[in-house]
Amino acid sequence: MPISILPPSAPLPPRRDAPSSDSDVSMSDDDDLPTTSSSAQKSIVTPGEHITSDPQWMRGHGTYIPASTANLPSSTTIISTVAGNLHKTNKLLSVQPLRARYQPEIGDLVVGRIMSVGTKKWNVDIAAPMHANLPLSSINLPGGILRRRTAVDELNIRTFFQEGDLLVAEVQSLHQDGTASLHTRSLKYGKLRNGLFTSLSGAGGGMLSRKGGVVRSRRQVFTLNTAAGEVDIILGVNGYIFISKHIATMADTSEVGINRLDESVTETLYSSQNDDIEPAVMLEIMRVSTLIKGLVACGTKVDEDMIVKVYEGAVELEAEERSLGGVERGIGAKGLVEAVLGRLELEAGG
Repeated sequence: MPISILPPSAPLPPRRDAPSSDSDVSMSDDDDLPTTSSSAQKSIVTPGEHITSDPQWMRGHGTYIPASTANLPSSTTIISTVAGNLHKTNKLLSVQPLRARYQPEIGDLVVGRIMSVGTKKWNVDIAAPMHANLPLSSINLPGGILRRRTAVDELNIRTFFQEGDLLVAEVQSLHQDGTASLHTRSLKYGKLRNGLFTSLSGAGGGMLSRKGGVVRSRRQVFTLNTAAGEVDIILGVNGYIFISKHIATMADTSEVGINRLDESVTETLYSSQNDDIEPAVMLEIMRVSTLIKGLVACGTKVDEDMIVKVYEGAVELEAEERSLGGVERGIGAKGLVEAVLGRLELEAGG
């Protein structure tokens, strides 16, 4: 039987009477855009495409106006710089990219990986366009000692962090070239171990957070109670997540002073040796990681409340299927999360 290859057909234009539910709120009509602009007839623009020449519009993220030169007079044409959806907010035009990297902001909690070690700093990968910097002066010294960093500390810089180490830190400042400066001065920051690293697609906390991913919330670090024990979850705003076994501190605040408490906590702060993890705890860590990936695949925002609800629903669903004689295989993370979310919607509606 002969096989015929047909040319691809052009996509249908979007309906003007049914705007997207996740688009920005617009206070003006679509008719304000010039009819000669091709972007008024479709929702996706490409890099270098002319959006409009009307001077009443202001450019936003993902757009630019060509600079005037001797050969080119001043222009009011707004041109797209990325491929994505065109959004209007009053008289502001912006393009939401289909896929973008994380844009750091001051105060963000991020999970990163050490890429290289310098003289007085570390270069950290935080899924941003450029590597972040972690200065030697922005970390806690072992024992909680507060002093000026010396040449001996610079020689022993690899005893704190080395290539490949995972850490959780906070964005302290941003430089003009777009690089971020991190710090780990708090006891809740530092080297990560005894767990599983998970990278999510998209830019968490940024423009793509409306389509799923980690969002900036009140709590980015929390403990989840599972059947095998407690599990610590760190949700990095940059889309990097670390799930680890919960390690209780041995120090007792009623018997140890503040200085001794800092010393006891920071003794293992820069240790690279993992503790023994029970197989049941490993299974729960993998379960939580799979559910988080399923939430992103379903386009759902990832935060503490959603993770707790989906985990409890997944455990109940698995228990019911086992009681009926078996567990359904091959549905994947997305199918499992969709089943749990569907049950939660039915319970909320009923």
